[in-house]
Amino acid sequence: MSPCGSLRICMTDKTPKQLSQDMQFRILRLLEQNPHLSQRALADTLGVSLGRLNYGLRALLQKGLVKFSNFTAASDKRRYAYILTPKGIAHKAALTSGFLQRKMAEYDALKREIAVLEAEAGLAGRQRKDPDMTTAHEDRA
Repeated sequence: MSPCGSLRICMTDKTPKQLSQDMQFRILRLLEQNPHLSQRALADTLGVSLGRLNYGLRALLQKGLVKFSNFTAASDKRRYAYILTPKGIAHKAALTSGFLQRKMAEYDALKREIAVLEAEAGLAGRQRKDPDMTTAHEDRA
């Protein structure tokens, strides 16, 4: 998966606040889907270091957005389940809107850049494999 793939954090063109919000959103989203993920698995999925994940997860725990408890049926009692609190679920919902707006803006910017590059390369009239990707003159029609 590329560094800017669907679950990884893309570092370009983002403010520290956006990175923090994106990290919180991605952690909350992954934990909501699979509360039994280990910190190492979370870090690998997000494409961040274990230390950075631990820092982000600790902040979520301190804010009361996530709580953790031991697996009751696990043989290894060092394993935890990370569960979103009601406050964490509400926070994730609020972060989702901002995250989606940023991703839509990135998508629109990429479409424009692709159209310019295609025009420069003389490829503007070619048929694309992705029907959602239209050139700038197709968007205006």
